[in-house]
Amino acid sequence: MAASSFTPLHDRILVKRVEEGESIRGGIIIPDSAKEKPQEGKVISVGKGKSNDEGKTFPLDVKAGDSILFGKYSGTEIKLDGEEFLIMREEEVLGILKK
Repeated sequence: MAASSFTPLHDRILVKRVEEGESIRGGIIIPDSAKEKPQEGKVISVGKGKSNDEGKTFPLDVKAGDSILFGKYSGTEIKLDGEEFLIMREEEVLGILKK
């Protein structure tokens, strides 16, 4: 998997969206083009952390493997080996899901 060899810089994280099941509302199947993109994802890899002016690095709160929620328009969509991922800053994460 190409994502395992990709390491984001600084306070950025690499996220794979968690796909929801097929939406059926009142017996009508909603096509993929009409579905909203999920706002839940799994963290694949994280950067080293945020640096201050003195050069001290602060580690990120999210770790690889965490399930997270993020804003509707958060991150930048990229493709690695045909798979779609998001790169976003840690501050765009709304919260970590505990299961």
